Amino acid sequence: MNEHRFELKAEWTGGLDGTGNIRAGNLVTAISVPSQLDGPGIGTNPEEMLLGAAGTCYLITLSILLKRLGITTIELNSEIFVQSSPAMKVDKIIHRPRISVPIHTLQEELDKISKAAYRAEQTCMISKALKGNVEVTVEPEISLVQE
Repeated sequence: MNEHRFELKAEWTGGLDGTGNIRAGNLVTAISVPSQLDGPGIGTNPEEMLLGAAGTCYLITLSILLKRLGITTIELNSEIFVQSSPAMKVDKIIHRPRISVPIHTLQEELDKISKAAYRAEQTCMISKALKGNVEVTVEPEISLVQE
């Protein structure tokens, strides 16, 4: 088994209204509690970071599956739903991939593309880590376009 290590370094000053910085590999950014949760809303926050991890993992996994089908460009919109009362809890993440394919694509290929969109969520390591704690769903949009 190959184990890979990734490291994050962080600094924080203050309480709920505080700010900080994180450094992890190529990621260097300011952090704070989001304004929606009564923080200063400076830089990114844990909610966006979790959404970013889930979204990028899903997108990369999907791109690997779709490359086998000759598709190399995908767009993704993802959304995270956070409950703040009675306690802080991430309820759900929705991934909405947009996949454009040539208008002459056969139904059999469209079915494979759709299956790949769902399979990517099941095989992404972040989705696996969230399983049982956060609902992660996929709502793919496959568009037929003129070449």
